[in-house]
Amino acid sequence: MSSLNQFVFPISPLLSSSSPSVRAHQQRIPPQNKNPFHSSSSSLISSTPAKPTSEPRSKSSWIETLRSQARSGLLLDSVSTYIAMMTADVAPDSFVFPAILKAAADLQDLDLGKQIHAHVVKFGYGSKSTTVDNTLVNMYGKCGDMGDAYKVFDRMSQRDQVSWNSMIAALYRHEEWNDALEAFRFMQMEHVETSSFTLVSVLLACGSFRSGVGLRLGKQVHGYSLRKGDVTTHLINALMAMYAKLGMLDYSRSLLNVFEDRDLVTWNTIISSYSQKGHFSEALEFLKFMVSEGVRPDGVTIASILPACAHLELLDLGKEIHAYVMRNPDLSENSFVASALVDMYCNCKQVISGARIFNRTVTRNIALWNAMLAGYTQNGHFDEALMLFIEMLEVAALSPNPTTLASVLPSCVHSQAFSDAESIHGFVIKLGFGEDMYVRNALMDMYSRIGKIETSKAIFDSMEFKDVVSWNTMITGFVICGQPSDALLLLHEMHRFRRKDDGTKNDAGSSFRANSITLMAVLPGCASLSALAKGKEIHAYAIKNNLASDVAVGSALIDMYAKCGGLNLSKKVFDEMPRKNVITWNVLIMAYGMHGQGKEAFNLFRTMAAQVSRGSDVQFNDITFIAVFAACSHSGLVDEGLNLFYNMRAEYGIEPTSDHYACIVDLLGRAGKLNTAYELINNMPVQYDKTGAWSSLLGACHVHKDVDLGEIAARNLIKAEPHVDSHYVLLSNIYASAGLWEKAMEVRKSMKQMGVRKEPGCSWIEFGDKVHRFLAGDVMHPQSEQLYGFVEGLSERMRKEGYVPDTSCVLHNLDEKEKESLLCGHSEKLAIAFGILNTPPGRVIRVAKNLRVCNDCHMATKFISKIEGREIILRDVRRFHHFKDGICSCGDYW
Repeated sequence: MSSLNQFVFPISPLLSSSSPSVRAHQQRIPPQNKNPFHSSSSSLISSTPAKPTSEPRSKSSWIETLRSQARSGLLLDSVSTYIAMMTADVAPDSFVFPAILKAAADLQDLDLGKQIHAHVVKFGYGSKSTTVDNTLVNMYGKCGDMGDAYKVFDRMSQRDQVSWNSMIAALYRHEEWNDALEAFRFMQMEHVETSSFTLVSVLLACGSFRSGVGLRLGKQVHGYSLRKGDVTTHLINALMAMYAKLGMLDYSRSLLNVFEDRDLVTWNTIISSYSQKGHFSEALEFLKFMVSEGVRPDGVTIASILPACAHLELLDLGKEIHAYVMRNPDLSENSFVASALVDMYCNCKQVISGARIFNRTVTRNIALWNAMLAGYTQNGHFDEALMLFIEMLEVAALSPNPTTLASVLPSCVHSQAFSDAESIHGFVIKLGFGEDMYVRNALMDMYSRIGKIETSKAIFDSMEFKDVVSWNTMITGFVICGQPSDALLLLHEMHRFRRKDDGTKNDAGSSFRANSITLMAVLPGCASLSALAKGKEIHAYAIKNNLASDVAVGSALIDMYAKCGGLNLSKKVFDEMPRKNVITWNVLIMAYGMHGQGKEAFNLFRTMAAQVSRGSDVQFNDITFIAVFAACSHSGLVDEGLNLFYNMRAEYGIEPTSDHYACIVDLLGRAGKLNTAYELINNMPVQYDKTGAWSSLLGACHVHKDVDLGEIAARNLIKAEPHVDSHYVLLSNIYASAGLWEKAMEVRKSMKQMGVRKEPGCSWIEFGDKVHRFLAGDVMHPQSEQLYGFVEGLSERMRKEGYVPDTSCVLHNLDEKEKESLLCGHSEKLAIAFGILNTPPGRVIRVAKNLRVCNDCHMATKFISKIEGREIILRDVRRFHHFKDGICSCGDYW
């Protein structure tokens, strides 16, 4: 056996079909270019070398074939040629090694590269050929072995420009940005001429620092390139990418405007930069300019622009781009383009269209599977997401990555077919992703959504590396679990947290900045607490950081102001928004309804309908009609609500759902039309869930003291939802109001037997930087003694004005004096008293309550507003009451 063969056969197994290198890269090779040795790979693995089947070839012929294959991207073919060449006892030289090392680098096959390195040493080219050493540095850098890259570089007898370029590029790829810049300095100290390729790698490293440091360094490199007169297209592209990554999109745009030799990469850089930074309208404008200059979009362009269509809800434009893709075979067979299309359709709620693209794509990479999984999850198709995940594991035999798990974890929470959501955590650890930041973010979200906020917080606290998503997820978790105060505290901590570039804590680092997702997460917390001052701070932050124009942030601000009692501020935000979607309209319609302004809500709906009829991008959805019906209910607009309900299918194309029926039952019930409401429930389609409708009827029976229908409604509700406390409480209250104390006690006893506990009444008020909470009969507040004394004094003053305590609101069999005493301790009265005692005269008092306000507190607050000369805004679980000069905005219709 030739001495060469001992080096050949250790490489041979790499070419077998079971090799990871071959499996990973076979898809790159067209059928006609597949490895010619593949059919006889078993002979390559055997102990007997393959025998040549043709006339001996010249060395120059071997070399030219191998180099041609490497240049053409036929990587496995070039490796096969190398093996055959050595089998034929043709010794490699300084022309062969760079070509075959390039193939190993592009395959990212470190084992193959190391074996070829052994050949380099064996044949006497180690540290003697600068060209060969350069390709070794490049190979080790691309294959992730920086240790050996350093060794080769340090042992080089002579380094040229390519040597330094290869080392700097390798350092950048491995995120050793400081070392990359240090290497650039040493290169200049050795008086080695830099090139545009050098500067491209250095600029990419500058773009990876935090904005302040990166921008300063990047500008220095930019100035250096101008002094050198280096204005190549790929250098300008790198400058644009660097400035964009550091948040300086205007700088990138200026470079685009002054540079004339723009190529496809230039346009892709500016389009992707604006799209990634959320400037979707501008990204679309750049696409138009690009096409007008005769530059045809490629796969990168399409994958960059489709997210803009999704976020701007421009489904028709997305379909046009899809049509362009279908007319270009190179694009239609591109799996990354397919991923972007799936993502666009799913974000536009067109899941079936997204699934159709997924199913028609022959070559599916992990990104495409992830896009489809995320699409199913985002649109509530949780069972389909889990089935697709199983198909990916079992049929496609693909290993999930962190993005896969982050996409599928929410489905584990919501799918009824997956009963043990926590078991997926063990699966994550088994896969080795337990410490991955993105997966841990998804796990935090999962635990918070199943009510285990302590586990979420434990994961959060244990994370050495956090990004803004980690903070957003934890803030959202607190809001979901009914702990809005903790959400606001965490937002404050987020802004105080100092971090290094890698996300770890560092007192000298930069702080995290809240983004649009953060604001959307925390604003509901402000709304829940009626924390208007904190909400205004967040609004100011949004304006300062150019986030207020975001349609989702704007919609959340409208909702926050409305729920904090600032309806005029909600309308102001609505009017100033440059763009509105259906959520924006729905939120303001709902806001008018909550504040008892049903006519204004109905007029806003008509304005929306007029825009829809003129071809607006905004379209009605189910929530639109729920908001209108709720507004009609709060304002007694029975005829308007009924007319809309019976015509919504014919006029607006919206099929009534069980939620719409529940709203109409509430509308009729509040108006005292209990029998009509009962008939409507009985006439609901059989397949509809009647729980919401029965709940509306039970509430109406409590208001109108209808025992018989109340019993029927409660019986149906307790059968459907035996552990919901409000069903028992309302029935018990109906009995108590009718003086049926024994029946009321039986219901309370039944609650106790079922382990159902009544939610205690709680009211809260914002004062300074703190939200003060009060329970009924609360004596734990530091000012409790002062508050009770003030309320008793108010009661005496109110009696002189004609106030008579409504003791029917005390649902206990006590004497009148005891009932009146209990009324003084109602939580909303304590909160109002706190506001009067701690705020300047004339200041508006804003109080929120977790339950419906009782008749006595409603009457008392009217008297208090007149006696104290205060406007009092009280939000209960259903609506707002604006008290001023002894009058309530609800007109006592509530």
